[in-house]
Amino acid sequence: MAPRTHQFSAIAFEENFSLKQLASHFQQARLTTHELCLTFPPEGSLYIYPFGAVVTHDLPPEVRDDQLAILHRALPKLTTQVVREDYSVVEDERTELGIVDGTLHIDRLTPARAGIVAFIVGQSAAMEYYERITDELFARITTIVEQLERRGAVPFRMRPLNRFIGEALATRNEVLSVLHLLDKPDEAWDDPAMDRIYDDLRAEFDLVDRYAALELKLRSIQETLELVLGVARDRILLILEVVVVILILTEILLSVSRILQP
Repeated sequence: MAPRTHQFSAIAFEENFSLKQLASHFQQARLTTHELCLTFPPEGSLYIYPFGAVVTHDLPPEVRDDQLAILHRALPKLTTQVVREDYSVVEDERTELGIVDGTLHIDRLTPARAGIVAFIVGQSAAMEYYERITDELFARITTIVEQLERRGAVPFRMRPLNRFIGEALATRNEVLSVLHLLDKPDEAWDDPAMDRIYDDLRAEFDLVDRYAALELKLRSIQETLELVLGVARDRILLILEVVVVILILTEILLSVSRILQP
């Protein structure tokens, strides 16, 4: 058999997916805990993951567009801002399993092995999306820290700060709740070759280090927010103490004024 190149294309959306909800719109799909899978003879396939990623394998552009149109009809408010990622796999029965120049070479690409590749490519696209929003939060919190360094206090307008804190905490909770979905699928344990494909591709996409860096940034954001909240709380307490002192002094002055009146 002549070598053949397989193309995997991933799209990561902002929203997470309910696979059970989408299953009613993709009635021919196979539903599992980790994915919704559709096959298109002779060899094309489409995978939908709950962490908001869609991956196609050797699908003609018109078929891919038709399936994405179904997804958009099922989820009318689906964001138009997406992350895209492509990856190629070379299938050659004479080759040895491994990654060469960033491309996976494999002797035989079975449906199960294709599912592992699609899962990793989808993970990488989803990870990039979360890296982007975490970087945006990190940049905004850095601006607040720089203001704190220059002025020694947080802004007097607390409502924008409170909104940002709420947004940051909600994002952190979402990221941490979604990333656990990126664990190794059960199928990878059944075939030593699939297990190696999974590990090699995770190393190729640097998923472990990216995950660790993401957690570190989220932890840094949380610690910085705690610092900012502490400064804001101390300033509010100081203002309250000053107000109380002013009220007490006012009451004393009024009392003295009444006593001194003839």
